[in-house]
Order: sequence, then C-alpha cells, then structure tokens
Amino acid sequence: MSDVQLSSGPSQTILDAEPSEALEALTSAENDPDPLAAIARVCARWPRMLAAWASLGDALDDPALAYAAYRTGYHRGLDRLRANGWRGSGYVLWRHETNRGFLRSLAGLQASAALIGESDEDERCALFMRQLDPEWPPPR
Repeated sequence: MSDVQLSSGPSQTILDAEPSEALEALTSAENDPDPLAAIARVCARWPRMLAAWASLGDALDDPALAYAAYRTGYHRGLDRLRANGWRGSGYVLWRHETNRGFLRSLAGLQASAALIGESDEDERCALFMRQLDPEWPPPR
C-alpha cells in the first residue's frame, strides 16, 4: 500500500536554478567598478536570468529605466513560472532562493511604478506579491 499525499492549500511553484556560470557572472558584475554596464552584459548574455534583470533595475538611478528592467524580469519570470508548472495561481515563496529573482523584479516593478505615478500598477503588484507569498515582505 502506498502513502496518499494530501494537499493542504494552494500549490507552490519553485523555479529551476540558474546556470552556475550565470550566477558567478552576476556576482562578479555586481562587484564591478562599473556595475551597471557589467550587469547589462549579464542580461544580454543570459536574457532569461531573472536575478540579472532585478539587479539591473536596482543599479539604475532613473525610475523609468528601472521600471523597464524590472518589467522585463517580471515578464520573463511569468514565462519561467509557466514553464515550471504555475497556472496563474498558487504560491511562489521567497524562502526558495530560485524564486527570488522573480520576486525582486516584481517588488522593483511595484516600487518603480509608484515612483513614476503608475498607482494602479503599484497596487496590482503589491496585491500580487501578497498572493504569491502571504509572508511578504521577507524579513531583512
């Protein structure tokens, strides 16, 4: 007789890990004397790397440009979530390291939307983050 696994709430999606070469390149880029250009090169080399887009948004001083970088990470993240079984609902929790690039992009999109006066998107993103991870924001 096999054990029966019962679900106790919404499903959970955990994104697949980034290639180690990409992670090493991003760490190096973030510590580069010209981090903006170095991170942009990582985004160009690995355009599906969500953490790179979030880091690019973090490195930009202009809120409109940051908004564009975060939005790219967010949309690339939705694609990656769907490829990993997410069907538009369920948890994407911060506690899973591989989900953090997407959640950072979404949080950055929310913050930059507020800065450029996109209050509807600011509110949508804030609600979406709490739906994805009820413990949002993560502890510092």
